[in-house]
Order: sequence, then structure tokens, then C-alpha cells
Amino acid sequence: MVLPITLTFAAACALLNLWLAIRCARFRIKDKILHGDAGHDLLARRMRAHANFIEYTPIVLILFALVELATGASLWLWIGALVYILARVAHAFGMDADKPTALRAGGALLTWGVMVAMAIAALGIAYGATRPMPAPPAMALG
Repeated sequence: MVLPITLTFAAACALLNLWLAIRCARFRIKDKILHGDAGHDLLARRMRAHANFIEYTPIVLILFALVELATGASLWLWIGALVYILARVAHAFGMDADKPTALRAGGALLTWGVMVAMAIAALGIAYGATRPMPAPPAMALG
């Protein structure tokens, strides 16, 4: 079964991951930093934004794939994937600032919101009353 939303979302996440890595690599190349952040605050913040993306994205992608597999493609899944990508971009830009910003906070809150919504959707699918439970083949009547 093809999962168009998850495939598109995963591709967008791969490109976003690359963008976050390039933001760090350009800084490292320019300042000849081989390991760590060498005490550069901006590089440290960019590394943390990249790491934060890597921490959240795998579980969110798994949730999207499983929900799409169980329910099929839907508008709300497309919207959720778009919100997640925009949230992570906002968070990355927000992390560049020396002080807390609306981009950073909004990006984090939207990320958490999408993750919680997907977790609730997955639980609803797994334990919802709308999903009929087929009888095992050996016990099926008639």
C-alpha cells in the first residue's frame, strides 16, 4: 500500500534535516570548527535546533505512517504534516535568537500539538469502538 502523505512528509523531513545540517556545516566550514561548537553560541543553538528535529521527527513520522496505513489518506493528515514542517522551520529560525521568541515557542508548541494529536489518533484507531474486531479464522462461524 502506498502512503502518499507519509512519503511526502518523510521527503519534506529529509530536506528539512539537510537544511538544518547545512546551516551548521556552513558555520563550521567558515570558522574551521571540526568538533563541537568551539564556544560559538550561534553554532551551539543551530546544532541544538538540528538535534531537536532529530529527536522528535522519527516518532512523528512513525505515527503518521501507522495512522495513514490504518485510515488512508485524509485532509487532516495533510494539514498535520504541513503544520509539523512549518513548526520545525519556525523553531529553527527561533533558535537563532539570543532570547526566547514567538517562533521558537510556537514551533515547539505546534510540534507537541501535532505529536499529541497523532498519538491520540493512533490510540483512537487501536481502541476505538468504531473498529470492528474480526473473529479469528478458526473460530469464525458459518
